[in-house]
Amino acid sequence: MTETSGAGLAQGTWRIDPAHSQVGFNVRHMMISRVRGRFDVFDAVLTVPEDPMAAQVRATIDASSIDTHNRQRDDHMRSADFFEVARYPEWTFASTGVRAAGDAFLLAGDLTIKGTTRPVELELEFNGTRRDPGGPLRAGFRAEGRIDRKDFGVDIEMPMDGGGVVVGDRINIEIDAEFILDQG
Repeated sequence: MTETSGAGLAQGTWRIDPAHSQVGFNVRHMMISRVRGRFDVFDAVLTVPEDPMAAQVRATIDASSIDTHNRQRDDHMRSADFFEVARYPEWTFASTGVRAAGDAFLLAGDLTIKGTTRPVELELEFNGTRRDPGGPLRAGFRAEGRIDRKDFGVDIEMPMDGGGVVVGDRINIEIDAEFILDQG
């Protein structure tokens, strides 16, 4: 297996490198713009068998680590109005399959937010592998998808005078992940 961009994915256990990864989102605000945010605390393990198309990923997100660059909004997001992090501190994703889709892949899995599990599908781009100079083998991925917040019990209604809502229902997910092959 070649260790260059675009090369295949080596068999083994890969652990996410949080310093070189990001779990982000954006959502419509007041029907006229988008608020962008991220989660600062997350973990993921990618297990690759002989057939890379049978690979599995398990990920967790610390819901309290939300950061939208506005402390008051972030505190409100942690409350029972939105994420209820005191009761549901962790979100999880467990893949159920991957399939080719043109130049990219579709990653299916079960996403759990606020104790509610729903199937989701993310468009997945494999960016290849590279050996860290003098270090481990790394693999890069980008994943994007969309969920409806109400499907996961994040169902606050904030209507605006004259129509529309303060917070949109559809959440766009954006993940950039760099994994390191476990050498042990």
